[in-house]
Amino acid sequence: MQHKTIIEPFRIKMVEPIYMSTEKERLNYLKEAKHNLFLLESRKVIVDLLTDSGTTAMSAEQWAGIMRGDESYAGAKSWERMRDAVSELTGYPHIIPTHQGRAGESILYSYLGGKGKVFISNTHFDTTRANIEYAGSTAIDCITEEGMQPSLDHPFKGNIDIKKLEDTIIQYGAENIGTVILTVTNNSGGGQPVSMQNAKDVRTICDKYNVLYILDCCRIAENAYFIAQREEAYKNVSYKAIAQEMFALADGAVMSAKKDALVNMGGFIALKSKEISNACTTTLIIKEGFVTYGGLSGRDMEAIAIGLDEVFDKDYLHYRITSTTYLGNKLLEMGVPIIRPVGGHAVYIDAKALYNHIPVHEYPGQALACDLYLKGGIRGCEIGSVMFGKYDENNNLIPAPMELVRLAIPRRVYTQSHIDYVIETFEEILKEKQNSKGIKITYEPKFLRHFTANFERV
Repeated sequence: MQHKTIIEPFRIKMVEPIYMSTEKERLNYLKEAKHNLFLLESRKVIVDLLTDSGTTAMSAEQWAGIMRGDESYAGAKSWERMRDAVSELTGYPHIIPTHQGRAGESILYSYLGGKGKVFISNTHFDTTRANIEYAGSTAIDCITEEGMQPSLDHPFKGNIDIKKLEDTIIQYGAENIGTVILTVTNNSGGGQPVSMQNAKDVRTICDKYNVLYILDCCRIAENAYFIAQREEAYKNVSYKAIAQEMFALADGAVMSAKKDALVNMGGFIALKSKEISNACTTTLIIKEGFVTYGGLSGRDMEAIAIGLDEVFDKDYLHYRITSTTYLGNKLLEMGVPIIRPVGGHAVYIDAKALYNHIPVHEYPGQALACDLYLKGGIRGCEIGSVMFGKYDENNNLIPAPMELVRLAIPRRVYTQSHIDYVIETFEEILKEKQNSKGIKITYEPKFLRHFTANFERV
């Protein structure tokens, strides 16, 4: 019998209380945080959908692994287990542990980059772009046209545009390309998957111009699920085998293990090249730690090794994607515009379409994110012109391509009733959306302004 209800494929053995704040309290909390949800204290949040990074509930087996953690400075058994798990998954001989994904980005892209260097991606995420630009390089996105249309239903909207990729390499010169980065799934593009065919096409272009090819693989298991569901040639291939084939196409990978390794902290760089690995290892020792821990405790490395196996469980992945899709489809039925189809780790609200009375220079995404918190204590994340907007020489805003609010679902944390609560909150948002006012920035840093900027209502 095929049941209609998709249940969580786990039992809950420990709980954490949630403080059920009132709207009046949340109004004060938001003012204290300068209308920046990153500056809110987590105890003041009811349902926290700010990010799926590091917010996973770990399994009983992972907690058991934590107790086995070997905290030796050099050559720990826990490092051996993490190294072997990463090597078996990726097929790469050189594994470099880091405390999280952005540390790996900083180490690798600083080595590959510098003034005059260009990095090309389907879409660079915020920390990726910041690390590239901080090193003096240029980050260029080459997302497909389908990926720029939120309401369009397309199976692989995360794909890189192969023609744009080749044209960009020719424009800047292959010798000036730091690397091509294929992000799977494409976070900034709505959590949309990348097809295996697209990954193969990238390999062809990189071979043609002798350009390095790196996977940003933090959601590789979720991407593998979509390939199995939507790419005919892979419908009977295991999720792990799909991931391994995609790794085989690239020259290396960077992973924030805080996503699809199902842990709260960790990451790695994995490479084919010994030369690049040696250079990155030197930087690792200076900035992160010795080569067999790289800023991680032994218990973290144990949990990563276990999580990289658990994440490919077919029941887990089916529940994960189906539960996210449930939220997206319910919002769509209500008339809330979202990026279609629903991605793997998050639902992305098209704030520009929902709050069409707020101009982009008044940041409709940030306005919606604040309203969600006020109405329901729900913390989401603006992915629009606050995060990716630039200024021209006259200090006028160059807006981001899309104005989105991401509702990122932590893995194995929330139940069906929490998601239904989010849906009910949107019913209130729809009733009062015309009353919402825009947002202005009162303080912003030079890099990654969305993390620490201050805002107020227009």
